[in-house]
Amino acid sequence: MDIYGRMEEICSDSEFQEEIIAFLTEICEIDTTPNADVSVMREKETAVFEILEKRLLALTSIGGTTERKPVNPAIKDHPAFSLLHFTKTKERPEGLSAEEVYDGRFNLLFTLDGESSASGRNTAMNAHIDVVAPFIPPKREGDKLFGRGSIDDKGAVAAMIGALKVLNSLSAEGLVELKNKLTAMFVIEEETGGNGSLSLARDRELKKRYDSIMVLECADNRVYPANRGAVWFKCALSAVSDASVPLLETIVFAILAARAEGAVVKSESEHALFPHRPVQTCNGIIGPFGEHPSRICGQVVFELKCDALEESAIVAEIDDAIAEYISLYGDKTLETDPATNKPKVERHYEISAVSAGAFKITVNGSTGHMGSILENDDAILKFAHIARNFIELKYSKSLALELSLENFDSSKELELEGGQGFLPTHPIEQIMSRIENAFKEGVKEYLELSGASSGSIRVKVSYDKLHNAAFDGDPNSESFINAKSAGVKAGMIAEDAEIRGWDVSCDARLFATEYPGMPVITSGPGALKYAHADNENLHIPDLFKSIRFLVDFILKETGS
Repeated sequence: MDIYGRMEEICSDSEFQEEIIAFLTEICEIDTTPNADVSVMREKETAVFEILEKRLLALTSIGGTTERKPVNPAIKDHPAFSLLHFTKTKERPEGLSAEEVYDGRFNLLFTLDGESSASGRNTAMNAHIDVVAPFIPPKREGDKLFGRGSIDDKGAVAAMIGALKVLNSLSAEGLVELKNKLTAMFVIEEETGGNGSLSLARDRELKKRYDSIMVLECADNRVYPANRGAVWFKCALSAVSDASVPLLETIVFAILAARAEGAVVKSESEHALFPHRPVQTCNGIIGPFGEHPSRICGQVVFELKCDALEESAIVAEIDDAIAEYISLYGDKTLETDPATNKPKVERHYEISAVSAGAFKITVNGSTGHMGSILENDDAILKFAHIARNFIELKYSKSLALELSLENFDSSKELELEGGQGFLPTHPIEQIMSRIENAFKEGVKEYLELSGASSGSIRVKVSYDKLHNAAFDGDPNSESFINAKSAGVKAGMIAEDAEIRGWDVSCDARLFATEYPGMPVITSGPGALKYAHADNENLHIPDLFKSIRFLVDFILKETGS
């Protein structure tokens, strides 16, 4: 039997498939979300790595060595280092040092050394074991596995393990003999900015083991030679001691100004690998609402007080704002989520009276990765459209009107967090400068509207979290040609498929920027639209397509 025929047999075998699904379920049951108590992260990561080590060491035909590679705290001095905000607590508002955070924590490596061959090259694979909050335990329904990490990115980890297991079987049967070096990297902290991969990318001794790298993510089983960039922002407003300017009203104008500037950046973003211009402005957190800068906020609840407005008038204003929002971003109440067969958004808002002249308004959106914002619904942006209508009405009619976030005091300070996507057409420093200026212009617009003095609000815009540069690789490199060929053979892409860059930023950019000119390719199972979403799920057949793809790519790339 030829290699491809046997590979297909193995990947189609029900026992093999159930074993891989059971493995994926097992690691998805472990909560690897960020935690201010680093000992919890260490414990959970180690639990996942112990499961991985057991699987890897069972691959006796191909051999190989596992290594627990400590994360080097010296990366704190690298420009791509992501500050450790997840460690901040009331007791330690400054957070922990890199030395404290990475004490006893590590990435896991699996290395294979085949006979050197000029017909191929050394290569590496990379996937991350951490996930975003909130944690959702795994649950299988038919040919789908739901749960946090099922696609981002433990599904990719399962694809790597499955591919190595297939290679082990092919080697045991004498069908292949691995050539050159193969390195599998299982890393931590991708979701908090990429410090796990940064530590490996900066390891010059490890770099001697690979001349190309495949970074596995929830890439819809496409094959990409380039990545969009992304930078996470924080816009913090604070009141000057003797001022009483409402910060919630102010930040509404800042949100809309930043979104407008993002649209201008998108209009300028002309790139051959990104003809679809995947440039997004995502609002992830405002005050108490939202979980993550790059996870689209799904709900904002606010209170409106105004004795002069009847409920019918308030509803009319909201409906007018929703109509404007829909004209720009579409109506997600009319779109069905294929995972649930329900509308992506049941209703745009709910309103209820809480007292005379006071109403509670719940603004609904749909969550997901910032890269899928056009397919989902940003509740913060929708709230901003609604709130702006009332703010303009307040000042045009001289109404006694107040807006407040539910159960949150924003009188002294209010923060907004989110992310701005961009292409290789724009350097990251320019994006930071333009978004900061947009926030400040939005604040200025509000202060002029309200008649407040220009010094009544402090505006601080920072980019201390994820800051990923965009990169574009060579779609004509031999490594990418091997990847494309393997993708076609696995049934993932068509022979004449248009080659594009990926709409998302991930750890791939760390290797691409550290080693310019090295082929850095992104692929992997799972639909991006479900990443970071409440209904995150993996279409299980896609996992086995990815396994076939990886086996073929490794054999081609290493000359085996």
